[in-house]
Amino acid sequence: MGNENNEIVISVKDVHKSFRLFFDKGSSLKEMLLFEKRRRYENRDVLKGISFDVKKGEAVGIIGHNGCGKSTMLKMLTRIMYPESGSITVQGRVSSLIELGAGFHPDMSGRENIYTNAAIFGLTKKEIDARLQDIIDFSEIEEFIDNPVRTYSSGMYMRLAFSVAINVDADVLLIDEILAVGDASFQAKCLERLRDIKEKGTTIVIVSHSLGQIEQFCDRSIWIDGGVIRKEGPPAMVHPEYMDYMSTKHGISSVQEPKAGDASATPAETAAPAAATPAAPPPETGVYRMEETSDGVFEKTENHWGNGDIRITSITVKDSGNNITDRPADNKPFSIVVGYKKFRPVNEVVVGFGIFRSDGIQCYGTNTDIDKLKTNLKSDEGTVEIHFPAGCFLTGKYNVDIALHTQDGFAFDYIRKAITFKVTSYVNDVGVLRLPHKWEFKG
Repeated sequence: MGNENNEIVISVKDVHKSFRLFFDKGSSLKEMLLFEKRRRYENRDVLKGISFDVKKGEAVGIIGHNGCGKSTMLKMLTRIMYPESGSITVQGRVSSLIELGAGFHPDMSGRENIYTNAAIFGLTKKEIDARLQDIIDFSEIEEFIDNPVRTYSSGMYMRLAFSVAINVDADVLLIDEILAVGDASFQAKCLERLRDIKEKGTTIVIVSHSLGQIEQFCDRSIWIDGGVIRKEGPPAMVHPEYMDYMSTKHGISSVQEPKAGDASATPAETAAPAAATPAAPPPETGVYRMEETSDGVFEKTENHWGNGDIRITSITVKDSGNNITDRPADNKPFSIVVGYKKFRPVNEVVVGFGIFRSDGIQCYGTNTDIDKLKTNLKSDEGTVEIHFPAGCFLTGKYNVDIALHTQDGFAFDYIRKAITFKVTSYVNDVGVLRLPHKWEFKG
């Protein structure tokens, strides 16, 4: 998803921002006069010299723990707030999905609020007229569009606000944790529209706790911690270190090393795992074996991380005859078998996998949470088998990521490029995946 345009659209230079936090501030004039000592406060430095640039057409994700200043940074980009020092420059028309419907009036109809809200974004009446039906159609609430918005459900309200914000043809789109709008189908439609907007060259900045979403959508992640940028770069490089840090911060692990992993999505989305303790066999064998440890603790590397409460003990590819192989037949089913061992009691475990072609293209990824499966792993040791039908893979070399993590994404054990297998297809089709299909000719 690299961005080849070198035009800088957003420039943030040495930005500082602090807030005055009162310990017990009186709410009336009488209280303020009689209890002046209550008005003690402290200055809380939220941002301490933030600098970054965003190029035209680039999508950037801002991550960090609650209270680190992510949303403050976004509000300064929209000029809702201003820095105390430093400079922020944003080129072009800006649309923000920060507080959806902030300009809506409850007694006005949905249609009237479209005009009011779109005008706030800088559209003329003529421009709004041209977009009106698209906004209404996207919101899927046409039968209620002339009702007062105070009669809307929260979902309807958010749909309409989102529809307005993404139809203003902005040069810069700023998004703050609002991609969970409406039901699943509407969310999917929102994400698809955002992808279309990005392809058209709109610059996008997203603040989100959904690391998987950022990895699918963004070219770069900026991790803010302690008021400064702790790390920035491709999401797959930044997120593992961030999740390691967050795991330690919240004390999820009882072992020495912190854990990581992106909760909500596939291991592929989570990013950098590590090669288990010292000597795992080379992936060409199609087999991964854990080096035994008494407590589950292992040395973290770029391709292997986690807290070790549960360890992946083995990963093998098995053919339809249950034989270990690194070259499963194209025309027969095969399985990936993951062995595990518990070193401490844990609650529900999410098991995930990601499959990548050797050139780095992600072919597929999912986990048991996405697939709505409860995986308690009641036994202290066991296996999880992932079965694939015949004919799924085209000719190629494939790397497999495997992860065991919590629903919040903190990894027990995450191994990137854990094993490699090769497929040789006797059909000369091409691409990333094979789609079932049939031909029909009509004279």
